[in-house]
Amino acid sequence: MNRSIRTETHRAIPFSRPSIGEDEIAAATAVLRSGWLTTGPEALAFEREFARIVGSRHALAVNSATAGLHLSLEALGVGPGDTVVVPSLTFTATAEVARYLNAEVRFADVNPETLLLDPIDLAARLETVTEEGGRVAAIIPVHLAGAICDMDAIERVARRWDAAVVEDAAHAFPAYRHGRSAGTWGRTGVFSFYANKTITTGEGGMVCTDDDALAERITVMRLHGIDREAWSRYREVGSPSYYEVVAPGYKYNLTDIAAAIGRVQLRRAAELRERRSRLAQRYRESLEGCGGIRFPAVDTDEHAHHLAIAILSDGRDGLVQFLRQHDIATSVHYHPLHRMPYWRERCGTGDEELPGTAAVADRIVSLPLYPDLSLDEQDRVIAAVRTFYG
Repeated sequence: MNRSIRTETHRAIPFSRPSIGEDEIAAATAVLRSGWLTTGPEALAFEREFARIVGSRHALAVNSATAGLHLSLEALGVGPGDTVVVPSLTFTATAEVARYLNAEVRFADVNPETLLLDPIDLAARLETVTEEGGRVAAIIPVHLAGAICDMDAIERVARRWDAAVVEDAAHAFPAYRHGRSAGTWGRTGVFSFYANKTITTGEGGMVCTDDDALAERITVMRLHGIDREAWSRYREVGSPSYYEVVAPGYKYNLTDIAAAIGRVQLRRAAELRERRSRLAQRYRESLEGCGGIRFPAVDTDEHAHHLAIAILSDGRDGLVQFLRQHDIATSVHYHPLHRMPYWRERCGTGDEELPGTAAVADRIVSLPLYPDLSLDEQDRVIAAVRTFYG
């Protein structure tokens, strides 16, 4: 009996776990039985439903948010000689897509209180690039952890320098600021459906835009630059199979299997967000001030609560190791890009140029947060953190 209790008590708590039920399994199975597995009616329906929820004219399904960011910059005409400004506190995909197009990357700082792109610092970066004779073609603000950046201020900066805004909303569905959905401020907004995201298709993403020309270009470029999608070429009765290649495109389409799972997850999105919200609030109520812990300040009407990032008073290594010893997994979002070997050598940006990022870089840790995290499991996390800090 004691052994059984101990096994249950000490069951490992992962950092993240997707919430997949029988409806998702049934939806995927139905596609497998249909005889059509790649992009088709499920993907088209997923696009329509997603566009309606976020309030966007177009929603274009792709196989990853990275693909969506790449397609966005390509459609905007970003290329050699251009600069794309991104926060250093993000995943490398946000920056690497600029290099796909042979554009340069300039890192901007975050506000250490919010961990979001600082509009004042952003303006200074754009001014510097201009003084150096460069051109900022695009800005990619990152809605880290599910909180939306100050998009009004960022849009004002972008207009002043005639730079396009592409929102990295990988963490931010569903999230709203001043009643407006993430991903609907910029020329495009890009969402992620990776395995640990707020809704998942395993791998996948969505590009939202109100710009018809951008939508048309992205649609063509996401599937080899072909002017007709496979679904219409092969499934419409009497439709000729002839097509034309109008550009050297990519292989970025989303399968119907993934889209079918996504449609079920989309219907559950509000429910899943509410569960994460309750858990995030419990973390704040239980840990704010413990050992100097604080959580990012946010000005978001409806936070997606993708992550529970705690900002510690000092280094995180001791806490991370202590939690690991208690079978509790954590993560870090993120190790700043300007410290990574490739980006350090390419951009030459030091900590002194990004004081806000440097101030929190070694003191942030993401605690377990996912819809199916039980209150007992969360209490274990909370107790372990409080024990570590005495």
